[in-house]
Amino acid sequence: MTNSSKLSALVTGGASGIGLATAQLLHQRGARVAIVDVQAGKGAEALTALNDQDQRAIFIEANLAQPEDAERAVAQTVQAFGSLDAVVNSAGIQRYGNAEQTSLELWREVMDVNLTAAFLVSRAAIPHLRQSGGGAIVNVGSVQSHASQRGAVAYVTSKHAMLGLTRAMAVDYAAEHIRVNCVCPGTVDTPMFRWSASLDANPDSVIKACASMHPMGRMAQPMEVAEVIAFLLTDAASFVTGTAIDVDGGLLALIGGAPKTD
Repeated sequence: MTNSSKLSALVTGGASGIGLATAQLLHQRGARVAIVDVQAGKGAEALTALNDQDQRAIFIEANLAQPEDAERAVAQTVQAFGSLDAVVNSAGIQRYGNAEQTSLELWREVMDVNLTAAFLVSRAAIPHLRQSGGGAIVNVGSVQSHASQRGAVAYVTSKHAMLGLTRAMAVDYAAEHIRVNCVCPGTVDTPMFRWSASLDANPDSVIKACASMHPMGRMAQPMEVAEVIAFLLTDAASFVTGTAIDVDGGLLALIGGAPKTD
């Protein structure tokens, strides 16, 4: 694995948001890409949008929280492309509630999609990465892999755990040239974010507040996160493993309060 054009990659949550941007970028740079998503309609649209004239892309419908679906998605990717070099675990959902407000059903839903799916896909993929002589896994975490907002106990816990999963796998497989890293975005203008904002009585105020809380004064676009993911998948990042890269417009560098200037 030397550059994006030689990659055979599987991207979960690939039908929208960061996953879609990553699939588009890798495909644009010549990679073979399997888009995996539970949303069949959006997956078909994503595949069509790639304008895949040389048949370097496939769509696989799968509920990756189910072991058999995760294994099937990996197997179909290898069958289609002959090998697997890279995995991007981007599937995720956002749910709200503190510990008292969070039902066990909601807790399990978030853990299944945000964490268990990444574990199951990675577990199924590692033997194939090994067979390819090594490879890379990038997990999509969040600034909430490091810190917490209020009222999102399940989401925050899942994203903290995603960072733990990243580090554990990185240590376990480093000697086999399998690198595992975590990208931790701040607010990104995705369908999931727009859905979250729509829960408020004044969505525009939420969007404006989320943009202004970043020192750069705006939200990220999905492609800006995809660029970092793409870097981590190639040998340009050959000595990078077990780390979290924040793509947050300076959000985590900022502390509350400000000195008086007058």
